[in-house]
Amino acid sequence: MSAPKVRTAVFPVAGLGTRFLPATKSTPKELLPVIDTPLIQFAIDEARNAGVERMIFVSHPSKSAIDRYVLDDADLRRTLRARGKAGLADELYEHAIDEDNHEVVFVMQEEPLGLGHAVLCAKDHVLPGPVAVILPDDLILCPKGCLSEMIEGYASGGAGHLVATMDVPWEDVGSYGILDAVSRKGPFVRARGMVEKPAPDVAPSNHAVVGRYVLDAHIFEALERIEPGAGGELQLTDAIVADMGARGLAGFAFSGIRFDCGSKTGMLAAQLHMAKDDPAFNEVIGDLIESTVPPTVVTAA
Repeated sequence: MSAPKVRTAVFPVAGLGTRFLPATKSTPKELLPVIDTPLIQFAIDEARNAGVERMIFVSHPSKSAIDRYVLDDADLRRTLRARGKAGLADELYEHAIDEDNHEVVFVMQEEPLGLGHAVLCAKDHVLPGPVAVILPDDLILCPKGCLSEMIEGYASGGAGHLVATMDVPWEDVGSYGILDAVSRKGPFVRARGMVEKPAPDVAPSNHAVVGRYVLDAHIFEALERIEPGAGGELQLTDAIVADMGARGLAGFAFSGIRFDCGSKTGMLAAQLHMAKDDPAFNEVIGDLIESTVPPTVVTAA
């Protein structure tokens, strides 16, 4: 069976980024760079590589910098070329979304009413078929791209709702939504439910849900039916669970590595991971390692 075409990706980017204040007072957290690449750029490239046609950014009026970053700025490119920086102008063009090839929609989420509400804000703008949801502050590095892997496997997963999962240490399950797993075959984990942030002694598994989703279009109806959950917000997890009886739920164990760049430790880990693989930073990394190794103490015989 061929995989249903996933034509739309939703990027919930309205959050205030409070864990990175004061930096995020003026700079959206999605524009914070890993070395020199903003988090949102990784997410955009992942969607483009997966063949998405329409990208919907659910943003906030205070975060207009995202609009400016996402779209091409022809005036800036002309200025750069006039100053002899043609290579940089070309790089900016490659990073921006080409609206001749991809449709771009901006929707405002005026109040922080939850991830489920953010996805629901995109309802009137999605193309027919399943919809992808990408959380840009979950940086997932895969050779093929996490979303590409999920879309390729979507039809054979046997479920209308497919969520990215990773096995986490049991002591960490309380920080994630956890699948109530039934069986596992290859990268697919069939599930009968999800439990939000369970204690390790009652967690049904250690298959943690992270920031990539491929969801049947009926998710919007489920979001309209559910009541506000934790924190008085509409939770995407609640809508998936409410709809799984009709559509089915499976986890997908992607092949790459994930960094929680919504946290300071995760962002630092991502920076170090990218730096260690770039020869330009060999000297800096070497000096850092040297400075943290205690000096050898030589004692007289």
